[in-house]
Amino acid sequence: MSGLLLLFYTELTMKHWLFTDPTRWKHFLLAIPIGLIFTILCVLGVASGMEFKDRQWGGRWDWLDWLCTMLGGLAGQAVQIVIIYLCL
Repeated sequence: MSGLLLLFYTELTMKHWLFTDPTRWKHFLLAIPIGLIFTILCVLGVASGMEFKDRQWGGRWDWLDWLCTMLGGLAGQAVQIVIIYLCL
């Protein structure tokens, strides 16, 4: 029962909290091919670089944008692992 509750809470959190800003979807979706072609470490550099750029241009470091980029890269990395597993 607690696993189902955790799944529901995670789904509710992702829909209503994490992806409320439309630019966060861009972070998520554009990180998927980077994670698919390269690795999660490359996505870490890209996410940190994008947030550093925002900070240098007078904005602020947005951890939610960073998290959305990392989640997209994680999804891409998972697809890459499945493709490699199926090919071997």
